[in-house]
Amino acid sequence: MAGRAKLVGQVLAVGLVAALLGLLVWKVARGDDGGVSAQLARGESPAAPEFDLQRLDRTGRLTFSSLRGKAVVVNFWASWCIPCKDEAPVLEKTWREHRDNGLVVLGVDAQDFKGDARSFIRKHDVTYPVVHDGKGSTLGRWGVTGFPETFCVDRRGRLVGEKIEGGVDAARNAERFRRCVELALRP
Repeated sequence: MAGRAKLVGQVLAVGLVAALLGLLVWKVARGDDGGVSAQLARGESPAAPEFDLQRLDRTGRLTFSSLRGKAVVVNFWASWCIPCKDEAPVLEKTWREHRDNGLVVLGVDAQDFKGDARSFIRKHDVTYPVVHDGKGSTLGRWGVTGFPETFCVDRRGRLVGEKIEGGVDAARNAERFRRCVELALRP
């Protein structure tokens, strides 16, 4: 009887490994289109993906379509992300300098706890709108692969410039960020 149970266990283990391998092959074969990030990298200007998320900076929800007609800097971040802490003052400064020109800086806190995100907002004096995507449901459509990542959207709702990976304050990204904001603000 013990030999039979061992054989059944081995067959089940091999079956599980085969199923996981099949899932991996399917994922690789199917590929991941990289969301709008891949389109942007090819020089296209795709429409910004819609979302409807709970606000963290105040009560209520925010849909991306509600920002139509405004230039938008969309910054994906999390409270546990070190570069996110460093770039928060730059994003806040950009918001304060350009909001009267129709620019919205929008923080999308993802894969994070609401309480931690709210503490981050208070600690870093963030006054621009912030929404919460706890499970990260928006990340795939936008093509976000890490934190922080920033996109610029023009007044027509189309992505412009290029995706900025890493903090917008970093020497390697500061000029790209400035150019991205300029493109988004064009009439």
